Amino acid sequence: MLIQRFKGKIHRATVTEANLNYVGSITIDGLLLDAAGIIEGEKVQIVNNNNGERIETYTIRGEEGSGIICLNGAAARRCQVGDVVIIIAYGYMTTEEALAFEPRVAFPGEGNRV
Repeated sequence: MLIQRFKGKIHRATVTEANLNYVGSITIDGLLLDAAGIIEGEKVQIVNNNNGERIETYTIRGEEGSGIICLNGAAARRCQVGDVVIIIAYGYMTTEEALAFEPRVAFPGEGNRV
């Protein structure tokens, strides 16, 4: 049996943009994606610490070092610039794999820098 387990997250990043006129997704600084072990196109859950919203979407790799955290499309209605979010990716694993797995966590500093 496979279970779903947290595999990587970006903890407490600040939303820098919200672009309603886009197809959808979240654009994330590529360095943050790498630090958290999240790849482009991967499904993520976004938890907004300011309003309690939880949404799911997929990632787009943003310019490395830009600090960008941009909610696109409908997701832009769930977050405002300046909101603090946690971005979480999950993976399917056997129980044995999950017990041995070490998730990756990125803690962005000022300007969403790694």
